[in-house]
Amino acid sequence: MPFIDLSSPAQTSDPSVAQQPVTAQPAVDQQQTQSAPAQQAPEPISDPLAMGATDEQQPPQQMQQPANAPEPVTDMPQPELAQQSQQPEPAAQPVVPQMPEAALVPDDGMQIATQQTPAESVMTVDNTAQASAPAAPLQAPAAAVNEAAPADVTTPAAAMVPEPELQPQPSAQSASTSLPPLPDNGTQSQKVELSGSAQGKEDQVAQILQKADQLTETKQKQKSVQQSDTVGLKPKDASEDYYAQRASMDDFLALAEERGASDLHMSTGYPPMLRVDGKLMPIGSQILQFERVQTLLYSIISDEQKKSLETDLDIDFSHSIQSGTRFRVNMFHKKGQLAGAFRLIPSRIRTIAELGLPEVMYEFAKLPHGLVLVTGPTGHGKSTTLASIIQEINVTEAQHIITIEDPIEYVFPRAKSLVDQREVGTDVTSFTRALRAALREDPDVVLVGEMRDFETIASAITVAETGHLVFSTLHTNSAAQSIDRMIDVFPEQQQAQIRAQLANVIAAVVAQRLVPIQGGGRKAVLEIMIANAAIKNAIREGKTYQIDNMIQTSAELGMIPLEKSLIKLVRSGDLTIEEAQTYTTKPDELLQLMKSNTA
Repeated sequence: MPFIDLSSPAQTSDPSVAQQPVTAQPAVDQQQTQSAPAQQAPEPISDPLAMGATDEQQPPQQMQQPANAPEPVTDMPQPELAQQSQQPEPAAQPVVPQMPEAALVPDDGMQIATQQTPAESVMTVDNTAQASAPAAPLQAPAAAVNEAAPADVTTPAAAMVPEPELQPQPSAQSASTSLPPLPDNGTQSQKVELSGSAQGKEDQVAQILQKADQLTETKQKQKSVQQSDTVGLKPKDASEDYYAQRASMDDFLALAEERGASDLHMSTGYPPMLRVDGKLMPIGSQILQFERVQTLLYSIISDEQKKSLETDLDIDFSHSIQSGTRFRVNMFHKKGQLAGAFRLIPSRIRTIAELGLPEVMYEFAKLPHGLVLVTGPTGHGKSTTLASIIQEINVTEAQHIITIEDPIEYVFPRAKSLVDQREVGTDVTSFTRALRAALREDPDVVLVGEMRDFETIASAITVAETGHLVFSTLHTNSAAQSIDRMIDVFPEQQQAQIRAQLANVIAAVVAQRLVPIQGGGRKAVLEIMIANAAIKNAIREGKTYQIDNMIQTSAELGMIPLEKSLIKLVRSGDLTIEEAQTYTTKPDELLQLMKSNTA
């Protein structure tokens, strides 16, 4: 009579071992069950759900309980039992847990028998009466099978049947996981062995368990993606359309850093845009709706900033992401809807040499006083160039440097100099007020982030006149144009006075722009004017139109015309001659310099 022998120690002093339920395994042949002496027939199980039967089909099942058997575990979670039956189960009756789908065996009216040593009792369950009304298969959680397993389990080859393929279930609770290792309670080593020809089935069992592990892992990944969609954290394999639909504001900024973008634009009615190498490119194809833009932009500003945005209709500030990278942010309204522009500020200040700037830039860092302007279009590296000069002073000189910015962009590390950085709107109300206060703060060097109006220009000239070194920026394309811009913002009756003041303090003007080069990336082309006596006289007399020619003929003083910078890139193969001509207002002079040997 073939059967499954589930042998275990007769007694143990460890309560954790004694209270583990015994799980029966099906036999192949329908034969009589051997019983051990000194058995006492228990009451039949009154709850058909405990044996897997339905309410309509309740096969007669009996279970013999050993006289000295431990109390059954009744605190095992049984969600299905709680849903199908409202009647409480008698505490004395054992609970038969559910088996995982991978371990199910078709019910053909087989007998389930448990044979123990003569000193132990026998548990017998007869299912022969289920032929006319098949019951639901017995099931138990996978973890319970191992915990209830006796010391040695021997399964004959005939008892092994092909396991069904695991199918994904709609609920995560139904996904089977790999069986945990059997507990070692110090009484006896527990293991499960397959005997006879059943040993060849181990690979199939391992494959089924592996599939169960893969199914569980897949469900966990799906759950992780769903959670990340909720909180705005991007998964590693996020598509570009994911950003437009679910990503957080910091996700967009991290993507801008990852792609090497200089700017990020968020505007209602358009997909998110990155500026890479001077060109705009969309992130995916999803159009941003007003609610989405508002949610993203509002997520990184305070309530006070929201009020300021609603009152003034635009705000400027800086924002840092988890990597430490900072962004200069401008939020504004357009057609009654929100939009935002983000400028990436590199976390490390690059040196003059790393930027490929000419040697004369080091001389600007050594000036004792005067006004140095760095000019150019928006997004063409003015702040980066200024930061490299200020950092050169910071690491080589012991001076007091005051920066006035809106907002603060580069953060200067502690070095030889004392650097106090003030942000307009946070530390001071305006550029003009900060410049006036700087005269009482014992500065050596003052950096003005941008000269936007004649009050700021007049204050900067005054600070330079009092013997300080002042750096600032303008949105102009050439040295001569920069001088004219500073003078023209003043009323006509004041312009003569401003010319005289400016001629006295101007030290240099660096007009730069970044041009895309072959193979990707951008490089700076510069026009450098150094204010010698001739240039100072031209400014004082209102003859700024002569400045371009003076720059062309003063290369020995370190002056560099824009055309010479362009030719240098053409000869290095970074630009074509046709591309270079688009960046100058003097294309004919560019061709002449290209043909000469002096360029």
